Amino acid sequence: MQAKPNAAPLSVTTQRVRLRRVVRNVEAVGSLFPYEEVTISSEIEGRAIDVNADLGDRVAKGQVLVRVADEEQRYLLAQNEAQLRQALDKLGLKAEGDKVKDLQQTPEVRRAQADLTDADQRFRRMRDLSRQGIGSKQDLDQAQAHLQSAQAGYDSTLNASRNLVQEVERTRGAVDLQRKKLRDTTIRAPFDGQVKERMVNSGAYVKASTPVFTLVKTDPIRMRIEAPERMAPWIRNGQVADVTLEAYPERVFQGKVWRISPTVDQSKRTFVVEALIANGRNELKPGSYAKATVHTARSEMVCIVPSKALNYVFGANKLYVVRNEKIDAREVKLGDRFGDDIEIADGVKDGEEIATSQINKLENGTRVQVASVQ
Repeated sequence: MQAKPNAAPLSVTTQRVRLRRVVRNVEAVGSLFPYEEVTISSEIEGRAIDVNADLGDRVAKGQVLVRVADEEQRYLLAQNEAQLRQALDKLGLKAEGDKVKDLQQTPEVRRAQADLTDADQRFRRMRDLSRQGIGSKQDLDQAQAHLQSAQAGYDSTLNASRNLVQEVERTRGAVDLQRKKLRDTTIRAPFDGQVKERMVNSGAYVKASTPVFTLVKTDPIRMRIEAPERMAPWIRNGQVADVTLEAYPERVFQGKVWRISPTVDQSKRTFVVEALIANGRNELKPGSYAKATVHTARSEMVCIVPSKALNYVFGANKLYVVRNEKIDAREVKLGDRFGDDIEIADGVKDGEEIATSQINKLENGTRVQVASVQ
């Protein structure tokens, strides 16, 4: 819209567009998340006989949360240990961890070896006597049959001993597994944290994979924000993030960037940034809405104008440049705000004079008289 050419000039105050070096900060909203969260499940079937924590309780790593009845598991362990001792005795082993170093030295194999040696010696004697014409053919045949029988017995005993060694290893594995099952009847906290949810009562029957507790660790606590992709070069691990929450309007919590997503969400054109915030007093709670300002090291020279010089007209931001006592209305692209000033990313240049008063009355071509330059 053009101003009337014969209208009296309007008196306006002006200010020049100026350059200012600014440090870029990233401002975004996000949510708080626990540092760690885990749902603990039972690894074994049985009746819960002792539940030692409830909602909100603080627990230490290794603390007993639930005990499951272990009577059946103890009986099974005793049975497996007896089978293992029996197999070890057959191999001449004493301690549970002992292993067979030489199969030839096991008791059964040594006995079979002795029988074989005796049969071989008897056969040799009978063969020598037969050659001398002293021994009978019948006695020689009996000695040879006895030797063959002893050889077969030896081979069978050797194979049986090999199988027994394997049986010992299998039984030893069964014992170790049963001992683990017995340990699994005691469910412990995997880390220091707080109880978010208790899902089991004393006396309830639990099965393998039945959830019993949900634990969270909230010191430190995570804040996750989504930053525009154009800001990817600005953000680095270790940068300070000032965080504010509605629950504490007068306070600023300080965190540090520690995780940056390597990818950009194609639908939102944003990437995820996580900051860690100390939470020793447990004031910050996961799920809370929060605002963050990440202080970056990016410094730039930008055009700055006072916010009062802007006029929002028909969906566009405009500034009114004074040239030769007339208004040149410019549509401008805005950047970041800095208090009462605002960055102009495109539309005006450094040093240009802009109107800062009566902007609602100004149009392209309006005649003006500069009352003062601020």
